[in-house]
This record gives sequence, structure tokens and C-alpha cells, in this order.
Amino acid sequence: MLMLLLAAMPAAALAQNEFPPPEPTLTYDDLLGNSKKQNNSKVRKAYQEKLTDKRHIQRVERGAMKNVFIPKGMWMTGATVNFRSWENENQNLLVLKDLDMDGHTYSVSPAIGYFVANNVAIGARYSYSRNYFYLGNLDLNLGEDFNISLDDLYYLEHKHSGSFFVRTYMSLFGSKLMGFFSEVRATYSHASGKNSTGRRDEDLNVNTLDGTYEKVNALQLGFTPGICCFITNFAAVEASIGVLGVDYKWSKYKNLHPGATEYEYGESRSGGANFRFNLFSINIGMTFYL
Repeated sequence: MLMLLLAAMPAAALAQNEFPPPEPTLTYDDLLGNSKKQNNSKVRKAYQEKLTDKRHIQRVERGAMKNVFIPKGMWMTGATVNFRSWENENQNLLVLKDLDMDGHTYSVSPAIGYFVANNVAIGARYSYSRNYFYLGNLDLNLGEDFNISLDDLYYLEHKHSGSFFVRTYMSLFGSKLMGFFSEVRATYSHASGKNSTGRRDEDLNVNTLDGTYEKVNALQLGFTPGICCFITNFAAVEASIGVLGVDYKWSKYKNLHPGATEYEYGESRSGGANFRFNLFSINIGMTFYL
């Protein structure tokens, strides 16, 4: 019995002190595979973040609008005025003989706006213009076989328009006195006028009057760049030039012919896009910033 116990004790001791099985060693390929998995997860995460970003192209900060030229919360009000008149009586100019004409054109356009952000204003403008032209006589002499004589040409137009605009400012070279502005405006206008040739004289029993009465409506989306120069802390002189943009116009006419007892009615529609500068729409005005 004693011999059996002595034989079993070494086996039990060996069973208690048995070493655990060795852990599997990681090879270089296994380590490289784990590194690839980590890099792939980083790339996948960055790609998913880019997909959630709405703008894939990075914005370039040019610093053009960092300088505050007109601060937020200010009001602007002002007006532009244009006037031009001419008068010629019995004037000879090269092939033009016995020129007799007079006319005028003027317009006034007040505006008001509010700066909803630094250098950005929204506002409204009203404009009225009147154009008048009368040609009493004109003889065009281009030789013995080509002579043209015109007389009693008359034109008159009244025009009202209202517009909504958005204007942005930018300082020129960081200056606080001079700046550039760009204005986008949507305009509706209504004009009424008449043009005629000939004359009517009941005493002499003369009726050669031939003319048209017209009413014109127009919609326009235009762009107006300009510059402004502050002469005081709250007043600036502005100069701008109009760019037509997109417009649509519809007109109705009443035509009157010599000896006719009734009008002849007509209408026209036109539209298009034109982004050329209009040199005849240069405006100079005064604007106050309050």
C-alpha cells in the first residue's frame, strides 16, 4: 500500500505543475495584416466623413470681404438725377440744312435700403423719367438727286418704374473712403407716350396729323456696377453704369391716320438677354448712410 502511494505522488505533482500550452507566435505577415486593417478603417472613416460633408470643394478665403466698408444695421437713402436739353434754330451743319428742333430728357430716382449684413444691403427704388423731342424742320441734302425734308415730328413719353435691389460693397485697396459696389435689381416699369408727324390746323383746314398713342409695360433683371466716394462720414458720391441683363416688354398701340374717324389698334411683345454696358445709362448721385 505504501509503495502504491509513493508511486502516485510524483504523477499528482506533475499534474499540478503542468505548463499551459504555448501561445501561437505572430508572424510578420500577421502583423502586416493588422496594420492594413487599421489603415483601411482610417481611410474608410475619412471617406465617410467626406461623404457627409455637403461641399467637397474647399472654399478659398480671398479676404475680399473682410474689411467692413459699411457695417450691418445702417440705413442708406439717396437719389440720382439726370437732365439734358437742347435747342437748335435755323442751323446748318454739313449736309443738314435749316435744322429746327428742341427737346429735353430728365429723370429722378430716389432709393432707400437697409444693411442686413456687413457690406450687404437690400432696398427699393422708384424712378420717373420724361422724354420730349420736337423736330420742326430738317432738310438733308446729299446731292441733286437725293434730298429729304422732314417737318413736324413730335415725341413725348412718361415712364414710371419700381425696383427691388440687393447691393454688395467692397473696399478699394482697404480704403475707408472709396469702394466698389455691385447691384442686382428686378424692375417693373410702365410708360405712356405718343409720337406723331404732320399737323392739324382747323382754321386753314389742314389735317396731316398721323400718330400713335402707346402704353408699354416691361420687366427687367439687370446688373449695375459702380463706385462710391465718401466726402463726409455719412455722405458719399456715387457713379454707376447699367447693364441691361434680361428683359421682357409688351406694348399696346392706338394709331390715328389723317382723315380717319376711328383708331387702329395694335400690340407687340419682345424680350431677350443683353449683358453689354449701356453708356447712355451712366448715373451720378448722392447717397446718405445713417
